[in-house]
Amino acid sequence: MILKTMRLSSLPINTLINLPKSLFLISPFRFRNPNRSLTVASRISSTLLRVSGVSSRPCGYWFSTNAAMTNVGEEDKQSIPSIELKENIELTDKERKIFDRLLSTLRYCNLDTQLRVAGGWVRDKLLGKESDDIDIAIDNMSGSEFLDKFKEYLSSRDEEVQGDTVIERNPDQSKHLETAKLRIYDQWIDFVNLRSEEYTENSRIPTMKFGTAKDDAFRRDLTINSLFYNINSGAVEDLTERGIDDLKSGKIVTPLPAKATFLDDPLRVLRAVRFGARFGFTLDEELKEAASSEEVRVALGEKISRERIGNEIDLMISGNGPVSAVTYLSDLKLFSVVFALPSSAEPSPPENCGSLSQSYLEAMWSLLKTPRPGKFSGEQRRLALYAAMFLPFRKTVYKDTKGKSIPVVNHIFKFSMKRKTSDAETVMNIHQTTERFRSLIPSLEVKKDVELDELTWAADILEHWKSITLNDPVIPATSKIRVLTGFLLRDIKDFWRVSLLTSLLLSATVDGSNDHQDIGQLDFQLERMRETYLTVEATIHELGLDKIWDAKPLVNGREIMQIAELKGGSRLIREWQQKLLTWQLAYPNGTAEECKEWMRDIKAKRQRIE
Repeated sequence: MILKTMRLSSLPINTLINLPKSLFLISPFRFRNPNRSLTVASRISSTLLRVSGVSSRPCGYWFSTNAAMTNVGEEDKQSIPSIELKENIELTDKERKIFDRLLSTLRYCNLDTQLRVAGGWVRDKLLGKESDDIDIAIDNMSGSEFLDKFKEYLSSRDEEVQGDTVIERNPDQSKHLETAKLRIYDQWIDFVNLRSEEYTENSRIPTMKFGTAKDDAFRRDLTINSLFYNINSGAVEDLTERGIDDLKSGKIVTPLPAKATFLDDPLRVLRAVRFGARFGFTLDEELKEAASSEEVRVALGEKISRERIGNEIDLMISGNGPVSAVTYLSDLKLFSVVFALPSSAEPSPPENCGSLSQSYLEAMWSLLKTPRPGKFSGEQRRLALYAAMFLPFRKTVYKDTKGKSIPVVNHIFKFSMKRKTSDAETVMNIHQTTERFRSLIPSLEVKKDVELDELTWAADILEHWKSITLNDPVIPATSKIRVLTGFLLRDIKDFWRVSLLTSLLLSATVDGSNDHQDIGQLDFQLERMRETYLTVEATIHELGLDKIWDAKPLVNGREIMQIAELKGGSRLIREWQQKLLTWQLAYPNGTAEECKEWMRDIKAKRQRIE
């Protein structure tokens, strides 16, 4: 028999899943990142740090400790060890009660219906992890129909559900199927019917219809997410015949040919990356080849809404494997698709911006994971990682429709990922304060003035400080650094620790004059950075600046106008407010009356001069 090659993506799903396995001719092509991978080892908290260095130009990335610095120029060939799975799914008491009620509904209503828990819950339970994400797939009715039966059963027992709703199909919002939801035993459960789906060439919105359990398993994004737990029989069902094996071996594989799967719904590429990073699994070679193809990258940029892309990226960054996720995005040439920049961006980002972003991200992740600098909320950690990842873009701007120069980081958050405006503002603020923080670090380390008079950004503040402390013999040595740090912390507020870590990352540039690090090395001396961070943090605490942004002014605006005899003018009031804040920072134990007296003295001296 002579076989001809065919375009698998053009075949309907039912044809594909019933083809003999021998017909799936897997290309011998083995994905290789065209950009050389540089692996760097450092014994810090017993972890291996891996950094990708790319570019045809000479460029290197290093992680080091004070004791030693190691550069390993080989690709990381570590294999994922076999993963031990639970032999049986162990139900909690709550899960057992819920499933008993569902089966009682079948008996009461005399239904010949199979109920299956689908996807992530099955995967997590087999891995020995608890999950509260219970999705029930029904073989012969819709979710809303079963919900009515369930409520009928409860009514026969004079009981009611704690809550229920039906979410209508809304393809424009990526909701392709009606979903019924109910709350029982303080647990929300989703109900949908088993389905098969077919896609048109230019849309990720499928045509849905009732399907078999096998149809439903093969339409899913990954084999590890295609498993069912049959509530009727109490058995795990692996209808793709490889979900269990892939889970055991730690592989990310699509049930159907990867390229067709991704072209049908390109968002699955990002889900594959996210799950690979989350579990530390390896991406299948065919999957990597498909994900990095031009067709799939174009489809991801054109068919998927930016909000959906942003949601996936947020889950990656907020998860337990952000470095692996961004490494995959860079290796698969998806970085520029996901974090799309405007064409007018200036200066143009470096060719190796994906690897630079990955390197900064990995260094920040390592610093955040260490026990001692561990005073970060989940939100601070998330935005710290974004701030590190977008450091290569911190000086890149673009022109908006009015010709105004806007930081390109704003575009990435608001347009490329459709995230909150506050996320963009916080990360841009972190970037804006890093250079200022960096200039204060030497003085904060030794608790005295180290060339502070040379700081151009602090010229006005220093002028006020000098006029305030002139001829004061008891002014402490830390007064100047306390004033400058206080102004900085009032700008960045709760994110000052993130700003401090980000500023330390900038010190990794061997050639500090090279903003884009096109040529040169990034030398991340992580142990030294940790020591510096802890020293500076302790100094800030010692100076009493922990919550300085919450300190109320000793003199309010009305009192300023009264003492200074101002008849109006916001500029003059702001000037006095800055002077008064300088005085308050220079004299932390000063009282409101002492501050007002100082104002009166200044006013009197001016009047005598005039």
